[in-house]
Amino acid sequence: MSSRINIARPQGSPPSYNQAFGQPSYDLHGINNARSSGYRAANPDDPLEKLRTVAKTVEDNVDIYSQPLKPHLPAIGRFLIVVTFLEDALRIITQWGDQLWYLQVHRKFPWGLSHSFLLLNVLVMLAASSAVITKRYTEFAVAGLLGVVVIQGFGYGLIFDVTFFLRNLSVIGGLFMVFSESMITRKKAFAGLPSINETDRKKYFLLAGRVLLIFLFLGFILQGTWSIVRVFVSIVGLVACVMVAVGFKAKWSAAFLVLVLSVFNVFANNWWSVASAHPQRDFLKYDFFQTLSIVGGLILLVHMGAGGLSVDEKKKTY
Repeated sequence: MSSRINIARPQGSPPSYNQAFGQPSYDLHGINNARSSGYRAANPDDPLEKLRTVAKTVEDNVDIYSQPLKPHLPAIGRFLIVVTFLEDALRIITQWGDQLWYLQVHRKFPWGLSHSFLLLNVLVMLAASSAVITKRYTEFAVAGLLGVVVIQGFGYGLIFDVTFFLRNLSVIGGLFMVFSESMITRKKAFAGLPSINETDRKKYFLLAGRVLLIFLFLGFILQGTWSIVRVFVSIVGLVACVMVAVGFKAKWSAAFLVLVLSVFNVFANNWWSVASAHPQRDFLKYDFFQTLSIVGGLILLVHMGAGGLSVDEKKKTY
């Protein structure tokens, strides 16, 4: 061991010797080299290498200037993910009569069953959302919210609506991100069955969350009127979605989608500008808070990274 430690750097080489004969200094590890970006192009004249150098420089600068916000990203992400459930619970409470009328008249729910359906949804959404925010009993909370998404799809007859289906897939992806972020190891394993440790489970749930999160943007591409700006945003966003799904530069692709979806959400789902009596107001509000939930999932992805099953992780092994 001592022989390996002693050969790390030559001893007793005066600086004047190297300077006098024009030889490079003994800096085997590149400690004294200038490090403006942390990445040195193998061939500076190669356009691809130039692009990588610029990308690495931007990445380093974003890392430096975003440090104050990073400790708060998990809490922000968790809150945004469940905000659609909190808003939905508040909507049911404040529109109790209208909700009962819709379920009984249009969905043919018997009296009593409609009351139980709404009450169960409100209680589960409030309790599970609070648990997600406080990081308590996360596995049970995520399971409860997943159940709410499924039974509401069937209960309100929206399970076969394409836009609703894609949006809820993205919400489920956000819940998977919450589960991954707060994953704990089970204390007991079933005898005779192969057990999956926390790291393995986390990377599989991260993969599922990444893939499901991008379905909201696919829904955005399929609906609405087309324009030059919309075509450009759709193409760039679709590329970012693919990068998120495969885990290539996933953090920065997710950050780009957070920016795009946030701007789109403010201008396209501006429910506050619609009169309270207008029926479109509730639809816009629902879309607005669902988009916030998916933005929260992307924020957790920015915080945690793509996980083990990703191109980014594979590149590290090489």
